[in-house]
Amino acid sequence: MMAYAVAAWMPGLLLLAADLVDPAWALIALIWIVPLAWIADRLLAGVSLVPTGRGGGWGRIIPTGIALLHFPLMGLGVLQIVHAESWAWMGVLFLAHGLQFGQVSVPAAHELIHRRRRRERWLGMAVFTSILFGHHATAHPAVHHVWVATPRDPNSPRRGESFWRFWPRAWFGSFRAGFAVEARKARHLGRFVLGPGNRYWVYVVGGAGSLGLAGMLAGFAGVLAWALLAFHAQLQLLLGDYVQHYGLERRLLPSGRYEPVAPAHSWDAPPPFSRLMMLNAPSHADHHLHPARAFHALVEPKESGAPLLPFSLPVAATVALFPRLWRRLVDPRLDRGKAPDRTAGAKRMHQGG
Repeated sequence: MMAYAVAAWMPGLLLLAADLVDPAWALIALIWIVPLAWIADRLLAGVSLVPTGRGGGWGRIIPTGIALLHFPLMGLGVLQIVHAESWAWMGVLFLAHGLQFGQVSVPAAHELIHRRRRRERWLGMAVFTSILFGHHATAHPAVHHVWVATPRDPNSPRRGESFWRFWPRAWFGSFRAGFAVEARKARHLGRFVLGPGNRYWVYVVGGAGSLGLAGMLAGFAGVLAWALLAFHAQLQLLLGDYVQHYGLERRLLPSGRYEPVAPAHSWDAPPPFSRLMMLNAPSHADHHLHPARAFHALVEPKESGAPLLPFSLPVAATVALFPRLWRRLVDPRLDRGKAPDRTAGAKRMHQGG
C-alpha cells in the first residue's frame, strides 16, 4: 500500500510545495507525472501489483488524502498561475496542476463515489463539482456502469468515432442522463423534480460557487484559470472513458436485453507505475464487474481476461488526441479479435473475486 501512497501522493505534495514555497517545485511535479511515469512504466514492465484485499485503513486514507489535498491545490494553483512571473512558468504551473487534477484527483474521486460510506461518496462528489463536472457523481454509477458498451451509454465510444466527436457527446449526454436519473428518483419519492433533493442543485450551485471563489481570489483572471483547469481535468476524465471502452460492444440478446458486462467490454492497461499513481484505474475490467471493490484489490490486467491497450493509460490518452494514429494502432486489435472469449473471461474474473 505504501507504493500507492508514494506514487499517488507525491505529485500533489510537490505542487503544494510549489504553491507555498517555490514555483520551481511544479516542474518537478510535472516531471513526476509525465516523463518519470513513462520511464518507470517501461522499466517495471511485467511487474505485477499483488492485490492486497481490504488494505486496512490505507485503503481509505490514500484516496481521501488526495481528495482533501485537491481543494487547496485548486485555489493555490489558480493564484500561482495568475501571478506567474512569465508565460513559460504559467504554462508549467497550468500543466502540472491540470495533470494532477485529471490523473490523480479524478481517480481518487472516482474511487470515493463508489464507496459505501456516505461521507466518502460526498467527498468524491465535491471533487467532481469543483472541476465543474459534478453530474459525473450521478451519471457514472447509475448510467455508465449499467449501460456500458451499449448505445444507451453516452460515455462508451463507438468504433471509428474520434475523441473530438466523442467528448461533447459524452459530456452533454451524461449530463442529461444523470439528470434523468435524479428526476426518476424524485418521482419515485413523490417529490418535485427540481426540488432541493435533486443533486443537480449541488452540482450547479457548487460549480458556480467554485468559480465565485476563484473570482474572489484573483478576479476575472482567476475565474478563467479555474475554468480552464477544470476543463483540462474533464478532458482527461473523458479521455479515460474513451480509451478504456473504445469500440467494445455488448451483444443485444434475442430477449431484447444486452449480454451481461464482461471483461471483454473494457480495455485494461498493464504498466504498473501509472496504475499506482492513478489508483489502479487502468485495471478497468475488474472494476466494471465489481464496482464496489477497492482499488488495491482489483485483479491484474493480464489476468482479467480483458483486451489490453498497447500503452499505459496516460500514453493511450495522448495517442487518442490524434484520431488517425489512434485508429491505426487500436482498430487492428479489434479486427484480430484480441478480446478473449467473453464467457471464459467472465468466469476467470468471478473466480478471482
